[in-house]
Amino acid sequence: MDFDRALIVRKEWLDMIFAGAKPWELRSRHTAVRGRIGLIEAGSGHVMGAATLTDSIGPLTIEQWRHNEQKHRVPYRGNEHLAEKWNHAWVLDGVEQFTSPIPYRHPQGAVIWVRL
Repeated sequence: MDFDRALIVRKEWLDMIFAGAKPWELRSRHTAVRGRIGLIEAGSGHVMGAATLTDSIGPLTIEQWRHNEQKHRVPYRGNEHLAEKWNHAWVLDGVEQFTSPIPYRHPQGAVIWVRL
């Protein structure tokens, strides 16, 4: 592995990331992490792939959030309340899905990052 930490992402969003349709992962805060990271499917116990985290943009204004919907894929209509909390875009590039997911031990309390 060329990374030592992995980001936990729900399956519906991770599938879009792997499909190349979601280069922005919305989070509630900024991250200083840059470089190669693993991508964990929440609840799976497996690192499903990897990506390069290149930037953390935000906090996004409501207008920026709406204007960039095609990058984060969360529809504004019906989710207006989410735009206020999930207003940082973590930019992913060089995404790869593993043909054989890598099992890992999930530490108690980990909800965003897992150290591998």
